[in-house]
Amino acid sequence: MSAPPSLNRREFLRAATTSALGIAALGSVANESETKPHNATSLIDTNVSLGRWPFRRLPLDGTNALVAKFRKVGVTQAWAGSFEAVFQKNPASANAWLAKECRKHGRGWLIPFGSVNPTLPDWEEELRRCQEEHQMAGLRLHPNYHGYKLDDPAFVKLLRLATERRLIVQIGVSLEDQRMQNASARAAEVDVSPLPATLKTLPGATVVLLNWFRTVKGCVLKQLADAGEVFFDIATVEGVGGVAKLLEQVPPSRVVFGSHAPFFYFESAVLKLKESALSEEQERAVRGGNARSLLA
Repeated sequence: MSAPPSLNRREFLRAATTSALGIAALGSVANESETKPHNATSLIDTNVSLGRWPFRRLPLDGTNALVAKFRKVGVTQAWAGSFEAVFQKNPASANAWLAKECRKHGRGWLIPFGSVNPTLPDWEEELRRCQEEHQMAGLRLHPNYHGYKLDDPAFVKLLRLATERRLIVQIGVSLEDQRMQNASARAAEVDVSPLPATLKTLPGATVVLLNWFRTVKGCVLKQLADAGEVFFDIATVEGVGGVAKLLEQVPPSRVVFGSHAPFFYFESAVLKLKESALSEEQERAVRGGNARSLLA
């Protein structure tokens, strides 16, 4: 490797050494998060998906491998949806598989969140099955893939029925960056701007937004934070001190840990907590306290 013409040899070697040390330090942090449980408090991941992403193989896309990884790094509970429910015409079989897969790894450790598509016939029955037969704590919705908007009367009805059943409703604002999407499955990120008005009519509704950071900004974020029990995961939060900055914009009690694993590397979400320099109380809330309160 030759030195750039703008640097003398001594300056070049100093810069190269500094870069190498920085990379080594980052690798050390990643290895530590893989091999040592996080002992600040229990860690609850609210944004996990089981099954196969249809367009490419993901690391840890087998449930056994994902669970083994999570137990190794100190995750004490994971809220799981399924990739199959996003793309299957009728989510009933995907929901049944998800519930069975979660039971197989210990009831109360993997928490299944079923999928309901309000554009399909008899979706109300599928909602009933999710709670009564599959014992699910909530739903995970994908409006952009299932073809409805958040001001659609069918969605408003779904949210009302879920609220009456005291179900948590997660809304996947995105699954994949639009620039990376397969041409046969384009899906714009969900427009959440109609949601605050709907929530004002449903004061008991509990909504968790997943993968929302790229499009939910400014006044819309404030309206959602003020609208009721709206929670925000950290999977797509970006920027130096991103989680700390988020806690300045929304109440700390409304932010939950989410990794979007196995689509994203789990360590990415952990590092967001580490570099944000949160207070002990804030970190405890984000790592698991807020999610635990939602399930209580």
